[in-house]
Amino acid sequence: MTVWDDVVGQARTVAELTTAASHAAELVDGAVTGAGAEGAAGPAVRAGSSMTHAWLFTGPPGSGRSTAARAFAAALQCVSPDKALGAAPGCGFCDGCHTTLVGTHADVEAVRTDVLSIGVKETRDLVRRASMSPAGGRWQVILLEDADRLTEGAANVLLKAIEEPAPRTVWLLCAPSVEDALPTIRSRCRLLTLRTPSVADVADVLTRRDGIDPGLAATVARATQGHIGRARRLASDESARSRRATVLRLPLRVADIGGCLRAAQELVDSATEDAKAVAEGVDAKETEEMRAALGAAAGLGSRMPRGTAGAMKDLADRQKRRSTRTQRDTLDLALTDLAGFYRDVLALQLGRSPETVANAEAMDGIRQIAGASHPEQSLRRIEAVLACRDALDHNVAPLLAVEAMTLALRAG
Repeated sequence: MTVWDDVVGQARTVAELTTAASHAAELVDGAVTGAGAEGAAGPAVRAGSSMTHAWLFTGPPGSGRSTAARAFAAALQCVSPDKALGAAPGCGFCDGCHTTLVGTHADVEAVRTDVLSIGVKETRDLVRRASMSPAGGRWQVILLEDADRLTEGAANVLLKAIEEPAPRTVWLLCAPSVEDALPTIRSRCRLLTLRTPSVADVADVLTRRDGIDPGLAATVARATQGHIGRARRLASDESARSRRATVLRLPLRVADIGGCLRAAQELVDSATEDAKAVAEGVDAKETEEMRAALGAAAGLGSRMPRGTAGAMKDLADRQKRRSTRTQRDTLDLALTDLAGFYRDVLALQLGRSPETVANAEAMDGIRQIAGASHPEQSLRRIEAVLACRDALDHNVAPLLAVEAMTLALRAG
């Protein structure tokens, strides 16, 4: 087992990162120039070595870009004695690898936002962290999983840190595509583009690592078309499979205007309930912990000390933003499933074999819609789903966006 085992279907990327991690180890140990580690890390990294101070991991949702970045961070911190014998960094067992993978390494800061955007304040905190020397003597690694959620101001703050990197600091940025990063940022990063893993690769890792039944693993891998995270969730969460089945029945419910509006309301209500479920599990605990940290007596009904109202308001605002993002993310997953349904319809209409259908569990509905419509209508329906996703990205009210979509699905 190595740190790369969870990086599914990305052999080329793993090879490139392994080489870079090996060169990084040589730089830290002073083996390239014979200089001390501190002297080798700065100019040698910037002079064209396989190792560099900033990386941009891109790839479609589910490709595992964050997983690959975390594995690379672990390889950079690897302290296995086997490296002295020529083994590549990233053993998966040493203290450096283990603590990085579980999120407790002192020199690895992994950031994944649970709100809609990453602002200037949070980015400045990261930049300050990046300027520190690594406590363990190897690398200070900043892993930003949602670099596409940086505001323009935050991206400009990050740009300066990447332009003038501190010795031994490595930035690992993750985004769905190159276009999601500012041109000035991506021009200063080494680009790695991950591809969607094959269905067979995803099914294999679910069976081998997560103990999922092979039949179920194959079904969910095919249904999600290689999206590792969604496949794992569907395999392990029966309620997620139930919600997906409800979404795949929506095309059969938009025969009239009333059906369109009811289907839209139910879809939005389901996403809202998901957001509430997350809030119930997290918000109360966060609030009580914040109250205790600010010196309040036990119990949510007790009075807060003076001067703490601002901190509590900031927490409430962050929780509200997180709830909004959870709702949007849930809706986006549903819309992705819906687009996949119409893609399967289009495949049958164009004469493809039923074996190519991803949503095999909805085959009856797919056949029904395919027989009652034309390919041009299927394309327009897919465009309507994509337009709804785009509207949600631009903060259109969810119910309004989904109602417009369901009415467009009816019109075809």
